This record gives sequence, structure tokens and C-alpha cells, in this order.
Amino acid sequence: MPQPYYTINCDLGEGIPNEAAIIPLIDLASIACGGHFGNRESISATLKLVKKFGKKAGAHPSYPDQENFGRKSMSIYPEELIESLRNQITLFLEVAKEENIELDHIKFHGALYNDAAQNKALAKVLINFLIQEFPKTPLFVPPYSEIEKMAIKKNLPVKREIFGDRAYQDNFKLVNRSLNNSLLTQQNQVFQHLISFFKDSKIRTYTGKLLPVQADTICFHGDNPGIMGFLPFIREQFWN
Repeated sequence: MPQPYYTINCDLGEGIPNEAAIIPLIDLASIACGGHFGNRESISATLKLVKKFGKKAGAHPSYPDQENFGRKSMSIYPEELIESLRNQITLFLEVAKEENIELDHIKFHGALYNDAAQNKALAKVLINFLIQEFPKTPLFVPPYSEIEKMAIKKNLPVKREIFGDRAYQDNFKLVNRSLNNSLLTQQNQVFQHLISFFKDSKIRTYTGKLLPVQADTICFHGDNPGIMGFLPFIREQFWN
């Protein structure tokens, strides 16, 4: 059931040991650039692998919160947040220039990604920043989200993203990671999660409901402990 027009993206540069095995199986890498994880050395190491395997890379900025890996919402002044995001993306661009790699996309990480999907005011702050500084760079957005709506309104290019290894609620939000089976780690779980999308453009939710959805790219988390158990199989089943 090949579907080559969907790209596979993966959140990388986050200290995992098996990036050299993951990157050949994906199309796009979103690389942590200091907010939740990472520094010049880690960005460089991942970009070297991206270049070696002929893939593309984007910046993966976050709330400035390495203590919680960017997975907790922060109360932060908009100006402070934007300054941090600017610094993170600038660091990515400096290292990417050294490796002669272009910025393919921007994708917010963790709690910032989820908060901007629901919070119209935050979405507006982020989109205004991107329109001013990166107006031609596609932003990864969850379908039906506030940040998607704001990006479209402001004419910022977007790529709609769904998660191949995360369970969904009936309102298109992700199931909280504190709940069982919120992160799909087994081959059969991921296959069953994706089969309805590839067959009918629908996501099967945590409760079994099927939600219609359109997407451009499918994300798998690099720190998913089961990724090398399911990603080669999923790539073979749906792309090759």
C-alpha cells in the first residue's frame, strides 16, 4: 500500500544512541536546538548524519525548559519566549550553514506545540514571529489546530502533521503521556493506528472512534523505545 507523498519525519538530536539507524528510514529530521535538549555539538552530530544519508532537516525549538524536556507548559512572557526561540533557531542555522544544509521546516516541540494548538493568543504570537523572520519556511502544525488556522490566515506555509506513534483523543488532541498506551511502542499498535489513515484518511482514536484527517507528514519520536522494532516494518508496509 505505498503512499510516497506522505513524508516521514522524526524528532531527533535529543541524545538517543541509534540515530544512524533511524535516519535512513525517514525523510525529514526535526532537530532539538537547545530549548528542551541540545547544543552546538549535538546539532552538528545529527546534521552530519542527515547529510550523509541525503535527508532534510528542520529546527525543533521548545520552551526553554531542559529540566522537563520541554514537556510541561510554561508561564513565560511572550518577549522572553520569542527571544529564546530566536536564539534556538539561530543556533540551528549557524550549525546548518557549517554543514551546508538548508532549513527545511520549523516544528515546535512538546508542550509548546500542544499549547499553540489550543491557545489562540499563543498561536498568534508564534505566527507573527515566524512571519517576520521565517516567512517562507513551512511550519509543522496539527490539523484543526489554532496555530494551523493562524498560519493560514497570515499566509505562512504549513505542513499538516499527524503522529504515527501517539494515541489521539476524540477532539484531535493527543492523549496525555501519563496515561497507558499514549505512546505506541509496539509494531502491531503502530500498524493498526496507521492502517485506517492510509486506507480512509482517518485516525482511530483512543476510544475507537474514526476521525477524518488530512496530513502531509507523519511523525515518529526518536526517543520512542520501540522505534527500531516498528519503523523498518512500517516503512516497508506503507512506503516501499
